[in-house]
Amino acid sequence: MSQLSLKRCLALYLCKGLGLASIKVLMEQVDLNTLFDATAKELKVLGLNDSIIEQLTQVDWHYIDDVLQRCTDLSLTIVSYFDNRYPLSLKQISTAPLLLFCKGNIELLRRPQIAIVGSRSATPTGLEIASEFAYQLTQSGLVVTSGLARGIDGAAHKGVLANSGETIAVLGTGADVIYPKRHHLLYQQIVERGLIVSEFLPGTLANANNFPRRNRIISGLALGVLLVEAEIKSGSLITARYALEQDREVFAIPGSIKNPLSQGCHFLLKQGAKLTEHVSDILEEVSFLSENSLYSIESVIEKEVPKETCPILKNLGFEVTSVDTLTQRTQWPVEQVVARLLDLELEDKVERVLNGYIKLARG
Repeated sequence: MSQLSLKRCLALYLCKGLGLASIKVLMEQVDLNTLFDATAKELKVLGLNDSIIEQLTQVDWHYIDDVLQRCTDLSLTIVSYFDNRYPLSLKQISTAPLLLFCKGNIELLRRPQIAIVGSRSATPTGLEIASEFAYQLTQSGLVVTSGLARGIDGAAHKGVLANSGETIAVLGTGADVIYPKRHHLLYQQIVERGLIVSEFLPGTLANANNFPRRNRIISGLALGVLLVEAEIKSGSLITARYALEQDREVFAIPGSIKNPLSQGCHFLLKQGAKLTEHVSDILEEVSFLSENSLYSIESVIEKEVPKETCPILKNLGFEVTSVDTLTQRTQWPVEQVVARLLDLELEDKVERVLNGYIKLARG
């Protein structure tokens, strides 16, 4: 296929009833560029219905030019499925969006991400946990992705920004529409230090039907999804379901059996989600998968350090020592300390306990 211009990609995007799956089928038969010059009879031979044929033969190019100009005026970058900037992780899902409207640092699209989602009516404890996990994931070099909603989503974004980290907010509105309005400042901070993403045209207002579509992008971008607090019937569980369908890792933080906001997490734990108490529970799943070509935290570890001279073992005794203390003693980046501790734990040289790690006698 020859290069498809952004203008023609937008024309396909606006064609109702023509999804990415159908576009891929067409790609196997013709150059997509020829669709816009073909006759109705030629399009009929390709198996297209009358509605799609009418739309392709009567494209409103002036309207498309207006959309492109509006995106320029709003500083929105459009990334199409055929663009090499399009995230590989998102291409792997069966319902990948044809276009992404982005505002901010689009390089983050292809960075390794963990999604954090949860209830809009989160408890103070839930908000604190979401913020802390986001902060710690950022320290480990991961981008945190969420949906800019009230509650857990907002807390996750704020936790990242508190660490001067990088975060992606996927919206169920146009990328220029701030929803909820209370997150106006948070939106601006993400634009400056992260990325806003939407598959909807600029100006698209909040609509209940758009948020489940938004959720599949949140999970599709990420290596895994962490649920902090969620009701049984909630958008967060929809995101988790998408994650499972997309073969992503699902992590859930347990809570009180008397808290309705724990029911969703407990349901997922029964379905096989990983019980998560510490950020290392996430890192050990996503960081050491040799088949995962998207990211490996091992790339930042000095594997050549002989085990007998390992700074971690040298600075770890039989009393409980925290990760922060080991970071100070070794002068290593925290992500390197956490990764090496996981190595040593797998080798039965250290053991993780409450508030830190201890050295094992056999280590």
